[in-house]
Formats: sequence, structure tokens, C-alpha cells
Amino acid sequence: MGTLTLFSIRPRSAADARLGSTVDRFARRVEALPPGICPVAAQAALLRAGAAQTCGKCVPCRDGLPRLAAEVDEIVACTADAGALERCRALAEMIRDTSDCAIGYEAAAAFLEGLDQFTDEFSAHIDQHRCTEGIGQSVPCETLCPAHVNAPGYIALVAEGKYADAVNMVRKDNPFPTACAFVCEHPCEERCRRILLDAPINIRGIKRFAVDNAPADTVATPPRSVDTARTVAIIGGGPSGLTCAYFCALMGHRVTVFEARAQLGGMMRYGIPAYRFPRERLDEDIRGILEAGTITIRCGEEVDAVRMREIADTYHAVYVAIGAQKGKTLDMPGADAEGVMSAVDMLGRIGDGDYPDFTGKDVAVVGGGNVAMDCARTAVRAGAKTVSVAYRRRKEDMTALPTEVEAAIAEGVEMMVLQAPSSIEVDDEGRCRALICQPQHIGPVKRGRPAPVAADKPPVRMPADVVLIAVGQDIDAAPFEACGMTTTWGRLDADDRLHAASGPRNVFVGGDCQTGPATVIKAIAAGKVAARNIDAFLGYNHKVACEVEAPAPHANDRTPYGRVELIERPARERRADFEDVELGMSLEEARQECGRCLRCDHFGAGATERGRQQYA
Repeated sequence: MGTLTLFSIRPRSAADARLGSTVDRFARRVEALPPGICPVAAQAALLRAGAAQTCGKCVPCRDGLPRLAAEVDEIVACTADAGALERCRALAEMIRDTSDCAIGYEAAAAFLEGLDQFTDEFSAHIDQHRCTEGIGQSVPCETLCPAHVNAPGYIALVAEGKYADAVNMVRKDNPFPTACAFVCEHPCEERCRRILLDAPINIRGIKRFAVDNAPADTVATPPRSVDTARTVAIIGGGPSGLTCAYFCALMGHRVTVFEARAQLGGMMRYGIPAYRFPRERLDEDIRGILEAGTITIRCGEEVDAVRMREIADTYHAVYVAIGAQKGKTLDMPGADAEGVMSAVDMLGRIGDGDYPDFTGKDVAVVGGGNVAMDCARTAVRAGAKTVSVAYRRRKEDMTALPTEVEAAIAEGVEMMVLQAPSSIEVDDEGRCRALICQPQHIGPVKRGRPAPVAADKPPVRMPADVVLIAVGQDIDAAPFEACGMTTTWGRLDADDRLHAASGPRNVFVGGDCQTGPATVIKAIAAGKVAARNIDAFLGYNHKVACEVEAPAPHANDRTPYGRVELIERPARERRADFEDVELGMSLEEARQECGRCLRCDHFGAGATERGRQQYA
């Protein structure tokens, strides 16, 4: 018989066991990296972190990373000579190519990528002995909000119970406080400095508490400036167009909004289901916007090439914000079968009250974005027997918000991931019977996500009486191209001031029709920028009055708290109706969440001259 060899589990060192909290703090600091940090200084910090991780076995990592970090430190200090970049590149390439393990070669590879990505910043430190223009910390939530809303200001007002003032503080930069309280993807929370202590503040939830207690249509808008007798036409009554209309009206211009559909709201009405954003709450924002001044609404009036030329000749300025209203299709056999429809078209009909009846039907949704989740959850509410989502990547690669994905699963939607639709099975009468998918396996990373590759597995048949295609949206740019306006990849061209690149000289373009499908808050931001630039084009420099000031800050509460999350109605209840699924905060929860704000508008970067200019 052979001998039995015994092995023991190697214990962690005492120091390693204690290191956990330090590592957690380090991770929090990285997650809360303030916007405006010098990229060269960030590269130096990453190199120092890499050098601290070396095991000391191989020379390139052990000695090379500290030496490279020292060279970069000189560049950060603006004391490096002209040959520093060449020396750094050569040293980093040697470390990348000769290090034994990922600690060395990944740190060097990351530096080389940064060297190429931030060429101007590195050069400025060496040639001009300073950072590039615009470098400097700023208030994270305000900077990362596309519309640059003063979040600390309205949070402080909510804390004091001044809900109407909070609504008007939001309106200073965003006339859709209710829409963003319900459906904003809250980029303002991404680098909230509160992450250093516990978790980012629930900024969207606080905004919802404000509009729940002071509905937007009950809060008076700021006073309108003196009438200018200048006329502005807005093509499209969605978030971007109505934002531009609001600010132009407050500036004293006379605005006419042309909307092809029966009602205003754009994709907020015709693309977002009512259970996520109740129509009556959208109407609160719209009524508030229409109180801003002289705004004439012309719904049901589609603008073709001839009408566009007339409008450009008649009005002093025109803003084209038609959005991305057309649904994309898939080029595969059976795509024209009865029962196959565009997700965008279905949600659009719902916007006018035409709800589908999927009672007893098997429904398959193709796609992995928020529109796909909206369609799947709508199908559940429309009585479908089964609802499945077919997505060619992994669940973690879905572009939909994780909360939307989990909510869909809770309501009974099955996620069929790594399944690429290849055809639709059709019966003899031309009706859809099943979605056929080719299984995938995950491959190399491309454009930041692992790319799917066809797996050597048999096709999967998903029974489906209805197939909803939710793979993106297109822009109907033809009428505007006929007027001489150019497009790139189907999007209308404009410069960085949103002035149309060609065509009539008084036309501006913004929102989804210029950027491609994006978020509500990005469309709002474009409308705000367009209004400012239209005002300048017309020869003015109006300032929109806010008439609300943020309260003086209290000392920061540095006690760690749990983040207050908005909860949803039980899945078994909410899946049966189109009522609002989300429940707002209680007064107690709102006060606690507001109290967590560190008032970065007054402390830290907000106390600097650059920070003060943000809120001027």
C-alpha cells in the first residue's frame, strides 16, 4: 500500500486578515474618484498601487514599477525634461513584455494605454509646466448630471421641508423634475463622496419625495423676461424640445412647438410604460413647462421637407429635436410574420391608450436594454402566459439597469441569455410560432464587453405567438436631409453648440436625433444648451432667474448609515396592473437620506473659486 500524504490549509497571516478593511477603504476611494482629477496624477497613483502589490520575485515588476512611478511623479510635479515621455514608454514596454505575472504586466499595460489616451495632458505637464485647461476638482453630483442640476442645494431644501423651493431649484437647469424623479438613471450618484463613508445618497429618491409633496404643476415657475418679439420653432415635443421651449419662453422669446403625435412628451409618453412613469405625473411637468411663457402647441402636425423649409423661413430660430422614434428590425427569416412587431411601435401605441391583449400567449422579447425590459414587463401585464427575453450576451452584459432586470425576473420574466435569435418559425398561415436561437459562448472583450461567439450546440426553440424586437431605435431624418441638412450614420449633424452643420443657418439640432438614442436627462441637457445658444444667436444673453437659494450647510454627519432604497409593490400585485410600481420615501427616510449629504457645494471642491462658479 502507498503512504498517505497529509496536507494542511495554509492560514492567512494576521496582517493579511487585518488588511481587509484597508483594502475596502482603498476600493471606496477609487470608486469615489472626484471628477476633474488630473489624469497624469491618477496614472501615478495607479502605478504606486501596482508597485505596492509586487511579490519581489521578478526584477521588471519589483524594480521597474517603482522607477516608472518615480519618473511619472516628476511629470506630475512639472519638473520632467523633454525626454521623459520616451523613457517612460520604453520602461513601461519592458515591464509589460518581461514581467512574470499580471501584477507587473497589467500595471505597465494600463500606463501605456493612459499615455496614449492622455497625450495632451502629459505633454502639457512637460512643455507648459501645468495641467491642461479645465483640470480641477468639482462637485461630483452636479458635474456628472448632464444638465448640471444643483443637487446639494435641492437636497438641503428638502431637508428643511421647502419642497416647492426644491422643485424650482431643479427647474433652474431641468424643467422635468418629476420625470427625473421617476426614470432618471441618476449618473449624479456615481461618484458621490458619501461612498467614502457608506454608500451614495439616493438623489433620485429625494427628488421624488420633493415632487410627491409639491407637484410640479402647483409650483409657480420663475418670472418671464421681457418679451423680445423673437420667434422660435421647436420640432418635436419630447424632453429635449420641451426643455428648449421652457428656457426660450422664460427668456422672453415666443415659442411654437410642432409635435407629430397626438400628445406631448415624446418617448417619455410613447416609450416608457405607465407603471414606471404614470402619465398623470408626466402631465404635471408638462403643465408646469407651459406656464413658463408664450408657448403655442401644435400637436398632430408632422413636419415634412416642404413644411420644414417654411418654418425655417418664418421663424427667427428653429430647434430640431425629433428624437429616435423608429424601431429597428432584425434581418432574419420570418421577421415579417404575423405576431412579430417592433417594441418601439408597441410602446408607442400604449402611449395613446391602445394596450395589447396577450392573454394566454407565449411572448418572446429580443434585446437586453431598458426597452426590452419595458416590453417584457408590459407583456406580463397584458396577460401573457409566458414571457422570455432572448439576449445574445450574458445577463451582466445587459445595458438595461440592473434594477429593471431584477424587477422583470421577479414578475416572472425568464432571461434566456447567450441566445442569438437566428430565425422565426412560421406556420402555414404566416403566423409566428417560435423564436429560433443559436446558443453562444462568451469570447474576447471588444469595446469594453466580452463578445458572443456561436457555440457548437444545437439551436434552441422558444415557443412564441408574439415576438417583440427591442434592438434599438432609428431616426427619421429624411425630411431634414431634403432641406440640405447632413447626417452621419443616420444622425443629424451639428457642431458643439448644436448649430446644424448644414442647411438653413438658423437651425439647431439636439437630443437623440443628433446623438443617437440616449437617456431622458441627456435629452434635457441638450435642450438646455440649445436654448442658451439660440438666445445668443438671436443677440441676447438672458439669465434665467431661480429666486431660490440653498440653505446654509450644517456640520457633516460622518456616522455611517445604510442607504435608503425605494421599494416596489410586491411582484404578485404589481404584475397585474399598470399602476406605479415604486413607493416613495417616508418623511423619516427622506430626512435621514438628506442628512447624509456632505454638502460638497460648500465643503471641499465646492468651497474653491472653481466650485463657486458652478452655481453662479
